[in-house]
Order: sequence, then structure tokens, then C-alpha cells
Amino acid sequence: MKSITVKELVDRFSLEVLAGGEQLHRTITKTRVHRPGLEFVGYFDYFPQAEVQLLGRREITYLHRLSEDERNHHIGNIVKYHPPCFIVSRNQEGLKYLIKYCEEENIPLLRTPLATTKFLDLVNGYLSKTLAEEIAIHGVCVNVSGIGVLLRGKSGVGKSETAHTLIRRGHRLVADDLVVLKRINPETLLGTHNGKTKEFLALRSIGLINVSRLYGRSAFQDETRIVLDIELKKWEQDALNNELELEPKFTEYLDVKIPHIEIQLQPGRDVAGLVEAAANSWYLRQQGYSAAEEFMKRLENG
Repeated sequence: MKSITVKELVDRFSLEVLAGGEQLHRTITKTRVHRPGLEFVGYFDYFPQAEVQLLGRREITYLHRLSEDERNHHIGNIVKYHPPCFIVSRNQEGLKYLIKYCEEENIPLLRTPLATTKFLDLVNGYLSKTLAEEIAIHGVCVNVSGIGVLLRGKSGVGKSETAHTLIRRGHRLVADDLVVLKRINPETLLGTHNGKTKEFLALRSIGLINVSRLYGRSAFQDETRIVLDIELKKWEQDALNNELELEPKFTEYLDVKIPHIEIQLQPGRDVAGLVEAAANSWYLRQQGYSAAEEFMKRLENG
């Protein structure tokens, strides 16, 4: 199971440490942040104790209005579950009772100046990506006009060369040779690099090039949502399907289904152009348009 430490969260979001500074090595394994609510009235049946606990203005105002005995009772009930850490938003003050209990139970208490909802969105996004289930596959990942495309095929088939042509046409490289795929949710697959290969593209007979240095910063981006899986294959005589609209096929990565197509290679074929066409066609289908359907309607109408 993937994890990060509370210290990594502190460093990433420049959080102020109010208590439990010696416990920043504690680990976070859950991808969501929880705002305690029912727990303050004693209902703990479904309390996600392994999640980071965020206390916004609503929660802190409620605690401030309680009597000292009631406040101590409610806070005491929550801290005994030992969540990874508590975070207070909006730089709220008057937290002596929280500091006291967190120090006693060795739980980090942190604070951010950000508004609750904004911070919640930022942390949930960060945890989702950082702790997401992932695999690494051989291939190339590019962003074509805002559409994430995974290029696969046997070694030497021309994946990197195709990516280079796409970059020259204004599209972006995400990863070459080794693509890291992260499952963000049941329907979203994110493609990125492993850090070591960032911005590098390997071209046969040329060697490594740094696309950002060679073509500018717009030639590269860190990650993209994968929506198309394209396999480059050597030309097979009479193997192409020339129907008006091919039967949809899918490739599955980490239980996420991605539309799959094959592009056969032959001298003179504009492979990069075909990748662009595939990406643009996918986009139009998402808008409800099908060229094949329009063509058939024209035939029917004479």
C-alpha cells in the first residue's frame, strides 16, 4: 500500500505545526480528507479514522460554543482513534484545548491560512494522485490538442518518432519509453512519467533529446488523462478493416477501460496525422457526433 508521511503534507502545503511536531513521520494511506461532524455528537460507527481530519470554521465555531466539559468530552472521543493528523483551516485561533489533547496523544495538529473548501479540494487532489494505484508500461504518452493518448507497439516500431512529429506540430510529450499509469477513480486513468525520464525523448540514430530545451516549455507537460490507447503495428496485407465505422474495442488498465485502436504502418503513411485524426474523432464522438451516421443519413436522403 502506498503512503506518504505527515511531513510530506506539511512541506507540500506549507502547514504550520501547532502540536505533535515529533510525530510528523506518521503515515497517510487514504486518498480522502474527512471533516468530522456526527463524531462530535458521539456517533462513530463509520468514522474514517485512517483519514486526515480537517476542521473548518463550522467545526471550530461549534467547539468554541460548547462548555469546557462538553468540548473536552467530544475532543477526547475523537483523538483516542489516533487519526494521522488534524488540520485547522483559515488560521483559526483559540485552539488551546486541541493543542492539549494532540500533545497528550502524540497526534500532529496543523494549520493552514486557506479557506476550508479550497484546501479540501487541493489536498484531496494531491492525495488522490500521490496515493493512487499505479503501474508502469512500455510506451509513449502524448497530449494531442488536450487529449491524452497512449502510444504502444513493439520496440522499434516508431512510437518515439511519431511523438516527435506530434511535438513538432504543437502537441506535447508526457512520457517516453516508460509510462506511469495512475488510477484516480473507476473511470479516470492518469498518464505521467517516472521523474527520471521527464522531458526526454529517445530517437533512434539521434539519441536523447530534451524536448523542452529544443522546442520550448510548451512541448512538455507532466501528466494527462488517458482517453485513447493506440497500438502501432507493422503493415499486414489485407488485414485492415475498411468499414465506415469500426466496432469499438477497449484496453483495460487497472480496471479502467480505454478505447483502443490499431494503426498499421507503411512507408509514406502520415502516422502522426492519423493519431491527430483519431484524437479529434474521439472528441467529436464525446460531443455526440458520428461521421458514419451523418454519411448514412445523406445516403438515405438521396
